Amino acid sequence: MKLEFDIGHVTVTEFGIGRDNGNGQFFTAVPVDAAVQLALREMVQDTWDAMEMSDKGPAIYEPSEKHAGTEYLYLPLDADLGAVVRELHEASTLDIDPSALADPSEIFCYFARMMDHRQRRLTALRTAKQFKGVLKSRNRLIRMVDNTLQIIDDTVFKLDKDFDLLIDDKHIHILRPSGFEFAGKLQQAVLSAVPENMKALRKDLTFVEFDGIEQYAAKHPRAARYLASIRAQKETKNVDKGKLKSYCKRVGVSIKEANGKLIVEAGHEMAFLGVLDRRLYDVELVRGTQERYRAASRTKING
Repeated sequence: MKLEFDIGHVTVTEFGIGRDNGNGQFFTAVPVDAAVQLALREMVQDTWDAMEMSDKGPAIYEPSEKHAGTEYLYLPLDADLGAVVRELHEASTLDIDPSALADPSEIFCYFARMMDHRQRRLTALRTAKQFKGVLKSRNRLIRMVDNTLQIIDDTVFKLDKDFDLLIDDKHIHILRPSGFEFAGKLQQAVLSAVPENMKALRKDLTFVEFDGIEQYAAKHPRAARYLASIRAQKETKNVDKGKLKSYCKRVGVSIKEANGKLIVEAGHEMAFLGVLDRRLYDVELVRGTQERYRAASRTKING
């Protein structure tokens, strides 16, 4: 996948932090000198190099998957799950506050926003664990001044080697899924999306009673993630009622039928969503012994 940005010809570099003061999260720009701007551009280059070295290449981010700590994934910029970071990327201006670093406990991420010679934007973001981890209250840092080692009395912040994600004008490129999920408030996003995702499923599967599943997913983030994945895959449109009913029986998902609709029994909501998300399967390699499994991850095999 191509990065829609020229890292070698950056004309503007802006630095900022994301803060959470208990009343919500917001992003603030912080002035930095030329040396810091150069370091930020080098971090962007290192991030893109790591993505390009990925053996498997980019795969679409799916909220129901258990992704690796470092894995190159992507989302279209207009994806619902990217709303928080997209807002940062598309903001025309940010408030500038030189004192924004005064309370490190409020900082949850830091970011760089850049523009290249073709007026294209790039936003790079990293969760702030290491950034705010080197503080005078926790470490006794020293430096050489006039051939003498001296204690550093100022608050010190440490930049990372690379960013968790890069955003260009077409895609969100993700190197660390956990960083994207944290900064993008993904858990709240998938829970908030439950009603809209349920609306899409009800349209495709008119023969399923979804009220119980919607109530369950509204309180359980993992179920909400499955719903988001099912909707994103768009594989519910032509599901056959008889085959769905038969497969549920095979893999032990308890359902009943009333007034022409399939009703999922209480306690089987996650299992039913697992069926729709192609995660429950059974095998019979030993004659007369049926084994049932739930896939933690799944990749469709064509042919």
